[in-house]
Amino acid sequence: MVITLPLQAGHKVSTTATRALIFEDARSRELLRELRQIAPSEATVLVTGETGTGKEIVARYLHELSRRNTQAFVSVNCGALPVELADAELFGYERGAFTGATTTKPGWFEAARGGTLFLDEIGDLQLSLQVKLLRVLQERQVVRLGSREPTPIDVRLVAATNVDLTAAVRSGRFREDLFFRLHVAPLSVPALRDRPSDILPLTEHFLRTHGQRCGLDEVSLTDDAVQTLLDYAWPGNIRELDNVIHRAVLTCRAGIIDAGDIALQGTSGPASPELFDEGDAFGLLQVALQELFDRGGPDLFTKIDTAVIMKAYHFCHRNQVQAARLLGVTRNMLRGRLASLGIISGRRSRPADREGQDVPSAIRVGERSVDRGA
Repeated sequence: MVITLPLQAGHKVSTTATRALIFEDARSRELLRELRQIAPSEATVLVTGETGTGKEIVARYLHELSRRNTQAFVSVNCGALPVELADAELFGYERGAFTGATTTKPGWFEAARGGTLFLDEIGDLQLSLQVKLLRVLQERQVVRLGSREPTPIDVRLVAATNVDLTAAVRSGRFREDLFFRLHVAPLSVPALRDRPSDILPLTEHFLRTHGQRCGLDEVSLTDDAVQTLLDYAWPGNIRELDNVIHRAVLTCRAGIIDAGDIALQGTSGPASPELFDEGDAFGLLQVALQELFDRGGPDLFTKIDTAVIMKAYHFCHRNQVQAARLLGVTRNMLRGRLASLGIISGRRSRPADREGQDVPSAIRVGERSVDRGA
């Protein structure tokens, strides 16, 4: 069964290449049953699964099946929110709340009024915002930065993560009370290797999609190519399969894809299964890098380096000493990179900073000029 999700006016969605869900495998059909059972309710949903399994597509399908489907679906990646602006982005701000706040602007919760707010990578949300998010979910109202007046909200929240939140709770990186508030209606999206009957139907969908974009009337696979796809562990899941088929369509001859056209794990041909264990983090990193290389673009190394620095900094709750130790670099080196990115001041740290403690968000935002517009 293939379910294609139409785009509707007012929906803010990612640039995911596919907006179709495939339910051929037995495990996928069980997920479909759970989706249809949960969707009509107003319950908060927590979607879990590995990177690339299609968690946002599941969230959008929940929205399409809900009573809110005529209103906006707003997607926000918590991992991509700038630390110094995350509060303002999610909950909004008043004019004059910080330097550069020349107008009042609603946050994402207000933007999704009447519809569904999808918070992706919820496990990456910093602890200070987890506290505020918990209160918003309890009180059903937000308080904009710079205001004392609450604003009622009417949204259904769907959150997603590829992080083991129970382990994050044990390690103190995620609040237990927020976990239980989100874990009302959990949905687990299986990895592609655990639903092998979906591989070929997904492949056929990608062949049609990318074939049409490349002006090919028909694209087919040889038997060897089919076997290569079925034998592979797909650590990058559906996203990796999409990218692999896209590349194969671009490089194949006469619309026929052979095993040699299928580049796996960053190689020019089929990958050796010994390269990475199933679900190995470095295997997933290779897949992500391959996707970035396929896209190209300027300053790629700088962007990758910045992503590594920022991820480590957030993972360690903005503690410079711990982040430097995690990356195996000196604290001075890390400070220099953070200063060059404008995350911290280039001046010598204040005592609170030297201990890796946070500066209040309103003060931290006010230290630099930010012009976001209305």
